[in-house]
Amino acid sequence: MITSGADGVASFHVMERKPSQSDRIDPPPAGDPALEVGKSPATPRTGRRRPARHSDDQIGLAATPLRALLRREPLVVPASMTIRDAATLMRAEHVSSLLIGENGRLDAIVTDRDFRNRVIADAVSTDRPVIEVATSSPETLDIHATAFDALLLMARRGVHHVPVLADGKPAGMLTTTDLTAHHASSAAFLAQDIEEQDEVAGLQRACARLRTLQTNLVAADASAQATGRLITAITDALTSRLIVLAQRRYGPPPVPYAWVAAGSQARAEQTARSDQDNCLVLDDSYRPAQHAKYFRQFAQFVCAGLDACGYVFCPGDMMAQTDTWRQPLATWKRYFHEWIATPEPMALMLTCVFFDLRFVQGEPALVEALRNDFLARSRGNGIFLAHMVGNALKHRPPLNLFGRLSPARSGEHRGRIDLKHQGIVPIVDLARVYALAGGHHAVNTHERLEIAAQGGEVSAQSARDLRDALEFLSITRIRHQARMIEDGSLPDNHLAPSELSNFERTQLRDAFAVVQTLQSVLGQRYR
Repeated sequence: MITSGADGVASFHVMERKPSQSDRIDPPPAGDPALEVGKSPATPRTGRRRPARHSDDQIGLAATPLRALLRREPLVVPASMTIRDAATLMRAEHVSSLLIGENGRLDAIVTDRDFRNRVIADAVSTDRPVIEVATSSPETLDIHATAFDALLLMARRGVHHVPVLADGKPAGMLTTTDLTAHHASSAAFLAQDIEEQDEVAGLQRACARLRTLQTNLVAADASAQATGRLITAITDALTSRLIVLAQRRYGPPPVPYAWVAAGSQARAEQTARSDQDNCLVLDDSYRPAQHAKYFRQFAQFVCAGLDACGYVFCPGDMMAQTDTWRQPLATWKRYFHEWIATPEPMALMLTCVFFDLRFVQGEPALVEALRNDFLARSRGNGIFLAHMVGNALKHRPPLNLFGRLSPARSGEHRGRIDLKHQGIVPIVDLARVYALAGGHHAVNTHERLEIAAQGGEVSAQSARDLRDALEFLSITRIRHQARMIEDGSLPDNHLAPSELSNFERTQLRDAFAVVQTLQSVLGQRYR
């Protein structure tokens, strides 16, 4: 519901209702990680039953904390224990590893593989202390890390056991068996699958599971913010793998470069239906006559691979394979200088894409140098910011004069509301203006709003309202897309209000009202 805040700006509050007997949701098992991770207070429960085929073990590992995967108390033995006694204990406890340490300290770990390679193979006496064949100073993870972190660590280090610490003390042991107990459509397994592919065809097969991942996250009640980060993490993994394959094909780059994500990928706010926005920032040592062919082939390979995997070519050609968006740092600085100095319509449209930049692979210093340059030019630039606000106000929430929902009256999407362009994009635009006004480096919309409140570009209450409205609109969009995926349809952003309950429609209207109010406030400021 909407109430008036102390500063006169409407506040958005999500109201909970008790489900009736007919739409009651069966409670999940105690300790279900789905209830502990990625939840937002602004995410209402709709009372809909989740599809039966989505089980709790399909929850994306990237949203699962390690504490949810630890199955038992840690087995910690002293360094003086003999190899024979350690092996006997492991057999009795049905475990494949032991932690070694004393007084809450972890010194080493020993595993079945250590016994095979360091005891049996080397004919070491089993009367020797177990510490002599253990792995000292092992890689560890904090209990607050995610299963995604664990899987990546295991893949990179080639290990199958990772000790988990809580406040520096052993809390348990995580094994690959614990991770593989989860469904293969989880974000972590999907990222690992992508990492192992050597051909675009293999990447296509892996990415075909992306929509299943989104429906699994919906079934797990993951927040829109967490879902966006996970979906984007898969896009990043795919992009990085395509870059590796491109360099295998064409050789190492002749000069340093940075592959840069733009738009929703840069903001980590993607859904299962996204096109690609990207560019290449090249070192100023780039010489077209010597290096243009390499980077043209390189960019075309990566962009074509993204398209083949479902990230369709940008309709506006804002991709690294387009010559204009594959330039040295000095040229990119000139682009931004011209856009800020002369904010005509095309320049404003480009800023909405390229002011949201995030480094993916290559040389990160190139991206930081570019970001520092354009933020220095935009900060406090009233004329430019006024043009940015004017451009942002072109996207208006679908409310009529009486504050009621106003779906499209004609066209292909008659009777529907465009959740993306009429709700989410206006909030993204507001957050971008706040960030540019304050010279803030954040790119994610939630982070931009939080930092803008700290910097005084927007009140703390208004920032919270916008973040809550963004979460509600985004999760409504994600659930709408998940329903379409389950029905075998191509997901889109156009929602018929009839798909929602009366309660949800009220929430939707209130979220749009918050956006409308904050648009008016910003419009008056930069009139």
